[in-house]
Amino acid sequence: MKIEVKKLNALGKFTGGIEFDYEPPENLCLVPLCRIEGKVHIKGDYEIYEDDSVGVNFTVSYRLSGQCSYCLNDASADVEKTFEILFVTENDPDNYSYDGYSIDLKTAVNDAILFSQPNVILCREDCQGIDINNK
Repeated sequence: MKIEVKKLNALGKFTGGIEFDYEPPENLCLVPLCRIEGKVHIKGDYEIYEDDSVGVNFTVSYRLSGQCSYCLNDASADVEKTFEILFVTENDPDNYSYDGYSIDLKTAVNDAILFSQPNVILCREDCQGIDINNK
């Protein structure tokens, strides 16, 4: 889950692809009564710029499983979202920073998983929730 920037610079490989599966921490799911099922798949590419900043574009793909947010029946949702991130060698509150040698993608991937989650998951699109009048 690392991009070895100095090594890639030395080899003249300024662009390339990344792809891996990641086992996220259990507490990374924000949707109540749900969990991330299995591993998160990350696929994307990087570009190393002349100023040693690195642009990384990647897509996170995973499945949320648990209970419907409206009626509590079983529910699941496939999530896929793309992110464009810039890593820089100086402290910059608008971008991720790295030491100039290698980039550990763990924090960026965890953030992407958090930002990609829906507010709710439903058992079906037209779920009306629990019918409290039906006894």
